[in-house]
Amino acid sequence: MEIIITYQWELFILVEVLSVVSLVLFGIFRYFFNKPTFSTAFIVVFLILLVIEALLGMYVYAQTGEVSTFSIIITIFVIYACTFGIFDFIRLDRWMRKKIGKLRGVELLSKKDYEIMNRNSNPKYIAKKYRISSLIHLVVFVIGQSIFWSLGTDSIAEMKSYLTDFSWIDEGVSENSPYPNDTIFSIGVIWGIVFVVDFIYSWSYTLFPSKKS
Repeated sequence: MEIIITYQWELFILVEVLSVVSLVLFGIFRYFFNKPTFSTAFIVVFLILLVIEALLGMYVYAQTGEVSTFSIIITIFVIYACTFGIFDFIRLDRWMRKKIGKLRGVELLSKKDYEIMNRNSNPKYIAKKYRISSLIHLVVFVIGQSIFWSLGTDSIAEMKSYLTDFSWIDEGVSENSPYPNDTIFSIGVIWGIVFVVDFIYSWSYTLFPSKKS
């Protein structure tokens, strides 16, 4: 099985390409050929490929015994697909049915779809939705960063010392930081920046609500 370790990135890219192809075929049969039942077969294929991707990451980690860039990226892809990716896909599906339905001159949206779309345009609902997503991101961020820091520190006391002095960020390397290596250091710092921006953006809907009714 050494070939899997040797060509891990190539296998990952292949699985991702096949996943994209399965989603494209899903869209073609669902929106253009009007075969919603048959199109679900491609969603099943996509889910199987997602499982294969997760197993690939677990296998590489089991063989190497280290948290590499490869295993981190696969983990991010799988977590996203199983969480926010589901809701993003549902919104994309509804948007595609709306646009393609207009192009074909047919109605692809149901009454329930329109009710959901009206609800999603309500400023109060939007603000609540972003508050919930920001808090979920907060929990995931704290857990993820705690795991990263536990790999690069020896005690909680050492972690606290890094929380009270962030000068290690300016150095730009994992040495003298709570991260075990430069790869995880880069991921951790970038994630931190994304988290701060996302948190501020999410709560802006609550602090500065839209007047649109």
